[in-house]
Amino acid sequence: MPKAIKIAYSPCPNDTFVFDAWAHGRVPGAPKLDVTFADIDVTNGMAERGEFDVLKVSYAVLPWVLDDYALLPCGGALGRGCGPLVLTREPGTELTGKTIAVPGERSTAYLLFRLWAAERVPGGVGRIVVLPFHEIMPAVRDGVVDAGLVIHEARFTYQDYGLHCLADMGEHWESATGLPIPLGAIIARRSLGAQTLRLLADSARASVRMAWDDPAASRPYVLQHAQEMDPKVADQHIGLYVNEFTADLGPDGYAAVRGLLTRAAAEGLVPPLGRDALAFPEASG
Repeated sequence: MPKAIKIAYSPCPNDTFVFDAWAHGRVPGAPKLDVTFADIDVTNGMAERGEFDVLKVSYAVLPWVLDDYALLPCGGALGRGCGPLVLTREPGTELTGKTIAVPGERSTAYLLFRLWAAERVPGGVGRIVVLPFHEIMPAVRDGVVDAGLVIHEARFTYQDYGLHCLADMGEHWESATGLPIPLGAIIARRSLGAQTLRLLADSARASVRMAWDDPAASRPYVLQHAQEMDPKVADQHIGLYVNEFTADLGPDGYAAVRGLLTRAAAEGLVPPLGRDALAFPEASG
């Protein structure tokens, strides 16, 4: 095992909440972490280039990286009522041929949007513009783009920008499948070996449970990296994105991930998954 595990995750409250105990050496027996903060579109690219030992990435990028990385069964973001939103300046805006800002071409948000738009936008949208997620709402407000696909705490703040929710991608997904919405995954390099992968998963799960047991302990780390976010919004963010699926994907979590990627592959949006691509390697002995 390396002296320290090189890990990259976002500065968003759900990630800092989840990893606080581990990053600060409070998880017994867990390997030391060497942490890099980066937004999800950046970590997706890191994974495709094979950088870092452990990364938080979009589930949508998994078909391109699972040869080299294993999906950890915990630490990520799935849930209900937490999907990406399509925002516009005016309610009822028609998106056919329009310019849409998205947080990344390999983001789960954009994949969910493409599946939704295939059904709901006859003729298709126009130009897609990739912007950092925190720049999307100002771009919609200022008329730089016609609509924006937003994630994270934008669910709680878009009305502050005078914007309207045209559609909820998660609501569409849940009504179509009955499954939770798969958003962000934790992956680890397969070359670390099955025993180390199991230790990483155990460490992530323990860090989540320690954060739940003592939420106040993580608060300085969360607010330090929350980019001037209102503490109440940070709490809402954590409450929405850190849930039972963060501690363990479980059957419904795995079904949601496979369901999303299978549907996307059927539409030609991602490469098809191998039968055991999502399986977590078991440690021997």
